Amino acid sequence: MTKKIDRKIVSYEVINLQEQRDKAALEEQNKIEDMHENVERPEMLVGATYKIKTPQSEHALYVTINDMVLNFGTANEIRRPFEIFINSKNLDHFQWVVALTRVMSAVFRKGGDVTFLVDEMKAVFDPQGGYFKPGGGGFMPSIVAEIGFVLERHMKMIGLLEEEQMTEAHREMLQAKRAEYAILKGQQQGEDTAFPADAKLCGKCFNKAVIVMDGCLTCLNCGDSKCN
Repeated sequence: MTKKIDRKIVSYEVINLQEQRDKAALEEQNKIEDMHENVERPEMLVGATYKIKTPQSEHALYVTINDMVLNFGTANEIRRPFEIFINSKNLDHFQWVVALTRVMSAVFRKGGDVTFLVDEMKAVFDPQGGYFKPGGGGFMPSIVAEIGFVLERHMKMIGLLEEEQMTEAHREMLQAKRAEYAILKGQQQGEDTAFPADAKLCGKCFNKAVIVMDGCLTCLNCGDSKCN
């Protein structure tokens, strides 16, 4: 199809298709919404509730984390934490629980990288001593630390944190070390979830699974080693 030019040509420009594509991609990128402090709370949020039962109290803590779904229905749909609530019949911790949840919710709504809360909370210890979770779930340095583990679990569920995957080679290495240690100690291999009775507490995964082999402290649960 031809078009007649009936005016004087004053300038011209050659269209660069790649530049046009890059410009369109940038405009699409700018349309992606992430969490920020000006986002209004919708009428409905999605979330999950987690139960924390400690031997320090007869009443459990119920941690509810609600998420906002951003860019709903698009390829860029994401879930981000928006608010957190902790309920319990035990009123001994009422003041600091309310303060903690309000500060955490404010950090969530501010946006940016909020995953740092996990490490900060997991590092909190109780000067009076921590506790072992019922059912052999590992050692918790404090109630705040266990709330941090709950937050980590939730962030992994919504894709904000990546699940740490142990390689098959690493898993086989741990099983071999476990079997070798049992032979050295004259013990029989128990169930897969059982660790040697004389194992020490691991500072990374908080399970009593650290043994000394070849002069090296190694955790049979997470693979953490002082010789790496």
